Amino acid sequence: MVKHWRVDREEKYEIVEKWFLKDLEMIDGKEADTDNPYFDMHFHKVYNMEAYSCASKYTFARTLNKLNATYLKKDFKIVNFDDTYLNDDSIWSSSNRDFLVVMRVCFYAFNLLCLSLCRLS
Repeated sequence: MVKHWRVDREEKYEIVEKWFLKDLEMIDGKEADTDNPYFDMHFHKVYNMEAYSCASKYTFARTLNKLNATYLKKDFKIVNFDDTYLNDDSIWSSSNRDFLVVMRVCFYAFNLLCLSLCRLS
């Protein structure tokens, strides 16, 4: 766990607590339907956490899931997260794909705008 604060224009970080991945029993995203950065990590006790953003909360959960799959292969629970954003095969899981989706939406919106401004004779 990292503590973050600012002193004037300088940002400071301090490692407050460390855990082993093998001791993690579950990550609880609290509410899958809402866009919030809060989640719980269940070790021998429950720690309430706040990520920088909801996106960073999901990135953190995906990273822990990948580390577990690669090294530990233990039964690891991730609850109250939207599965669409947790899976690697999801279009939303990669920032590169996010950019492509946004570009496609902008392209279609621009086409619709052009068509709506064109006069039909």
